[in-house]
Amino acid sequence: MASAHLTGNRPTLTRNVAPGIHRLAHAFVNCYIVETDDGITLVDAAFPSTWPNLVRALKELDRETDDIAALVLTHAHFDHLGFARRVSQQLSVPVYVHPDDRYIAAHPYQYAHERARALYPLLYSRALPVLLAMTAAGALRVQGVTQARDLPASGTADVPGHPTVVFSPGHTFGHCALHFPDRNALLTGDALVTLDPYKGVRGPQIVAGAATANSDQALRSLEALALTEARVLLPGHGEPWRGGARAAVAAARAAGAS
Repeated sequence: MASAHLTGNRPTLTRNVAPGIHRLAHAFVNCYIVETDDGITLVDAAFPSTWPNLVRALKELDRETDDIAALVLTHAHFDHLGFARRVSQQLSVPVYVHPDDRYIAAHPYQYAHERARALYPLLYSRALPVLLAMTAAGALRVQGVTQARDLPASGTADVPGHPTVVFSPGHTFGHCALHFPDRNALLTGDALVTLDPYKGVRGPQIVAGAATANSDQALRSLEALALTEARVLLPGHGEPWRGGARAAVAAARAAGAS
């Protein structure tokens, strides 16, 4: 599995995007492997076909699926839910999601969004390769999860690594980022991305209204990300941002909603 710039549907493992945090990118979606002495916490679950890539990534890290102790969902959209049911049912690993995203976790294709999705490929041709890669990876066949545990809106998550939960609603109403202060890293989910799948545009931004429930709320939630003062931001889509949370938030605010 190459550790190179993500292109199309090619799975990519990038080690130590922050200390002990590894990025598995597949079809323009990122999930993260967080290593601790108490086991592995996975953050987000990409697509169904990401699973064998995850198994290979764990082997490259001299780990195995038995080391997975928890899966935390920043939010429950289908492109972050992909192998969650498999982790829950086959490995008996707990899956965590904020209560306000429980319904989406169970019904991956029933979620609020502001604008019609069909228009975006017509308006943004750069998004076509992204959306086609996501479809090929299984975006249309994600199964829901009904046995998820509640992720708190604040405080520390009771999973290996003990990240601070940063409630950041707007993209979904239960969206939560995860801050690892000891690693100076913030996993932003889709509260702030560096690639918008619906526009094919790179750089810090919130996701387009095609997949965002409330863009005004999403823009307000950026302040919670800025307050972490994290140096490294690890988004749900796009490359890591190493210029600090406040600079990323300023750029996302300047980009605005779409």
